[in-house]
Amino acid sequence: MSNEAFQNPEPGRRRKSGDAARTAGAGARRRLQRAGAWTREHFVAARDRLARTRFRKPSRKALYISGGIAATLAVAVAILIAIWDWNWFRGPIARYASAKMHREVTIAGDLNVHLWSWQPSATVDRIRIANPAWAPDRANMAEIERLSVKIRLLPLFKGDVDLRLLRFDKPNVRLYRDAQGRATWDFSDGRDKGAPMRLPPIRTFIINEGQLRYNDVQRKLTFTGTINASERLGADNRGFEMRGNGSLNRNPFLMRVTGGPLLNIDKDTPYPFDAYVRAGETVITARGAVPRPFDLGQFHMNTTARGPDLADLYGLTGIALPNTPPYNLRGRLSRDDRVFRIAGLNGRVGDSDLAGELSVDAGRERPLLKADLTTRSLDFDDLGALFGGSPSTASGETASAGQKAVAQTLNAQQRIFPDSTLAVERIRAIDAEASWKIASIRDAPVHLRAASVKVKLDDGLLRAEPLRLDLPQGQVTGHVELNARRATPVTNLDLRLSNARIEQLIPIRSPDGPIPLTGSLVGRARLTGEGNSVHKAFANADGEVMVVVPNGEIREAFAELLGVNVVKGLGLLLQKDQDKVPVRCGVAHFQAADGVLRANRIVFDTEPVVVTGSGTVNLDTERMAFRMQGHPKEFRLLRLMLPVTAEGPIRAPKLGVEPGKAIAQGGVAVAIGSLLSPLAAILPFVDPGLAKDANCAGLLASASAEGAPVKSAR
Repeated sequence: MSNEAFQNPEPGRRRKSGDAARTAGAGARRRLQRAGAWTREHFVAARDRLARTRFRKPSRKALYISGGIAATLAVAVAILIAIWDWNWFRGPIARYASAKMHREVTIAGDLNVHLWSWQPSATVDRIRIANPAWAPDRANMAEIERLSVKIRLLPLFKGDVDLRLLRFDKPNVRLYRDAQGRATWDFSDGRDKGAPMRLPPIRTFIINEGQLRYNDVQRKLTFTGTINASERLGADNRGFEMRGNGSLNRNPFLMRVTGGPLLNIDKDTPYPFDAYVRAGETVITARGAVPRPFDLGQFHMNTTARGPDLADLYGLTGIALPNTPPYNLRGRLSRDDRVFRIAGLNGRVGDSDLAGELSVDAGRERPLLKADLTTRSLDFDDLGALFGGSPSTASGETASAGQKAVAQTLNAQQRIFPDSTLAVERIRAIDAEASWKIASIRDAPVHLRAASVKVKLDDGLLRAEPLRLDLPQGQVTGHVELNARRATPVTNLDLRLSNARIEQLIPIRSPDGPIPLTGSLVGRARLTGEGNSVHKAFANADGEVMVVVPNGEIREAFAELLGVNVVKGLGLLLQKDQDKVPVRCGVAHFQAADGVLRANRIVFDTEPVVVTGSGTVNLDTERMAFRMQGHPKEFRLLRLMLPVTAEGPIRAPKLGVEPGKAIAQGGVAVAIGSLLSPLAAILPFVDPGLAKDANCAGLLASASAEGAPVKSAR
């Protein structure tokens, strides 16, 4: 019963008289006692007895018994661990490893564990790691005769892994990458592309009699070699060595990587290494270090590379680089997680210098190449290799054996456009953002002074824009686009020539005097072609090409000869007459269809003569055929009317006079207005900037007055 039964009455109630209260209280207690309930006296007495009670200490005998039981259990556990057959864990460990690596892992040998130490250790014999299901080779990807490991115990409580020993005895590893880029060593199942290998700190790392076989179908690379890591290897006292040979693009391949001893490694001391790679004529050397040993996400090395063509480095790097003449480059290569950088790039490509920086982000679906390049002096013929052709093979020029063979073929066939097939699968496998500035250009077929271009490659679409070529006066601007997203690549180009001079682009010289033809020159070319080589793209090109001479001067003797006025023209030449006459306007318009440029509208108007003509340029056969006819503006007592022709290969056409009967000219020439109808249709297409010259505008006005359908420039 609650103590509330023994509390004083609630405040506010009237207390009874003392006697009456005592009498009532005594009666209540007696009633409670008879009922067997605890009274206040019961609680007080119980409390006093508890306070007087003392707990007795356990006896010595009891302690001996308890300690004996605990010791017996500890000894039993120790004996159990000592005699336990750890092979029971082989199955669970193998299943766990199989789940993590996404391929079957088996342990065919013994599993031994030593736990009673601050540095527990274990050995596992005959480990087998199978290839993934898609691999054609049914042999195991890796076989390890024995794996030994020792680890520090205390750091594990903080979540750190500190390996005192990691030893591989007779590992045999076979690596394979197929044409689609799938790799047997990619345990992430393709979800963590480009992730570097990072191992925990290892105090002592040993590899005994390691064997490595590598077969990369995508890069056409095979390699067979040995790997050893011990305290001392050979006279140079290097502790790590991987060496072997194979083939790359059917050329002999050799690789050797050496490093310091992997004993007593300090995780905060950079680990040094050297590398030497030779593939055919390509040679790469490197000397560098890993800042934190076994963390291959960070390293740096000073590298040199030389070879016949930068494109050949694809097999080693997986990066699609353009074709080039022989190169010799150096720079500092570093890695920061998934990003590779080359700083201080410097050297020569062909007979041109090259400097700058570049980086590759390998962590994307398609690696992203960024480059910022500069050239102080460019040998123009080195650009030929970029398009699958060849640089110059003349004496003193730099070209590889393969490029010399290409040049020999093109020269024998008197062709310009190479047939080298574009590796579209490489273009589709990488993105790029690059800029290239050229301070000066030498040995160009026309007088080029400098150049610059920015290139962007996105998912197979390559666009060079803006593209700029500087002339001594004027420039070529525009863009070139290569769409490799389609099964067959498509090339588009749109180039403008503005504010140029004839004498600088086409330096025609006469044997007895100054340049016979001078003046302004502007033009535009818009072409689209389909094909996986430069030759195929031009061979089926469609579009338009036009050239305009807004004004200028021509030596009168040559102007007369343009009209095949042999009598007066030769007379002026024999007199060495240097008089010049104005060039009022000249226009040539080509319509391109299926690789053939047809010029149905050629007009060249001088003061004494108007020349009209037509012709074709076949970009497939690379041959041309033109016919030009002169029309004198003055009465000539005698004039031979024989058209001038230009026929043969584009590289070396032959000029001549069309054979036939000479006809005496006995009247005034054809009216100029009737000849300028083609001119009126061309200039608006070219653009207002090309038609701004007063002389061409005057011709248009004359043509309009004569009834020609003159169009206004937009």
